[in-house]
Amino acid sequence: MTERDTGLTLDPAFDAAGLLTAVVTDRTTGDLLMVAHMNAEAFAATQTSGEATFWSRSRGRLWRKGETSGNVLRVAEIRIDCDQDAVQLIVDAAGPACHTGARSCFYRRIEGDTLVAVE
Repeated sequence: MTERDTGLTLDPAFDAAGLLTAVVTDRTTGDLLMVAHMNAEAFAATQTSGEATFWSRSRGRLWRKGETSGNVLRVAEIRIDCDQDAVQLIVDAAGPACHTGARSCFYRRIEGDTLVAVE
């Protein structure tokens, strides 16, 4: 174990691409809403603004959730895992989290080789 694992100093361990995994959960229900990635700039913007900001790998730029849809994720709390390579954003969602319009990106269950809607 290292100081990063057990200490109280924030020292995010960005991967080789400069990213942290961000898991987003609903503050009221605890439901898993989405998973995205943050670079250092997105992480800092989220801390400063209180709104979830990510690094969009497909767009190649920062992306504030809700910037076009209005479905902003207001961050109530940020937690970091033991080795500081993933964060949990506990949020109040102003609408669906998924780009499909579903409340959560995890709206399907795998049954064999078939997907079944769960919401």
